[in-house]
Amino acid sequence: MRHRALPEALFAFTVLYGSWALAGCQAAGRPGAEAVTQQEETRAPAGPGRTGVFLGQGTCAGRGRTAFTEVDCASGQATAAVLARYYGPQSGGPRCPGETDFVLHITAVDAGTSETDSVPEGYACMRNLLPPHPGDPGMGGGPLTVVGDCVYMERHGVVKETACDGSQEHAPEYRVRSEALRRADCPAGTDLYVQVGGGTPVGCARRLGTGEEP
Repeated sequence: MRHRALPEALFAFTVLYGSWALAGCQAAGRPGAEAVTQQEETRAPAGPGRTGVFLGQGTCAGRGRTAFTEVDCASGQATAAVLARYYGPQSGGPRCPGETDFVLHITAVDAGTSETDSVPEGYACMRNLLPPHPGDPGMGGGPLTVVGDCVYMERHGVVKETACDGSQEHAPEYRVRSEALRRADCPAGTDLYVQVGGGTPVGCARRLGTGEEP
């Protein structure tokens, strides 16, 4: 199906998060917070795909020299698939699937002509078609902290994700073993609580090195 190109004003922002690492130790005190981001402004002049939505669920994106654009998943240009697509800002929206490798943030465009030429603000949860998959448990990357991920303490109350196999600059100190709705629901022996977002906002982590293997 042929579609008209979206206006040149449309932009997508690629945001790669080490994690939204809001963490609190068992010691008293308000948890610290830090967002680790690498942003690149990317133009996306492609029109809505077969779903009728620009970068809709099930479509694919390819990266050119300066842009991410929607492309046919069967083409050699496709590098990542859309796992989920949501409207509105990510800060107040649904959590991306756990296997998300990165998130494309799309700014709103109002061409003033038709819905086909306009795109609301939103975000697309993306997964690389080929490895590496930084969002997988223990890999030390991706936009989410999930069960199986490892973190290290950057400073009091602030943790950042790192690879569980020790291949990155910082050695792993804790591993998220489970998720719970509240801290009180974490299993006995939990050493660190990590905010992971979504319906189960607490990650229950154990310290590594004292009988707790990565």
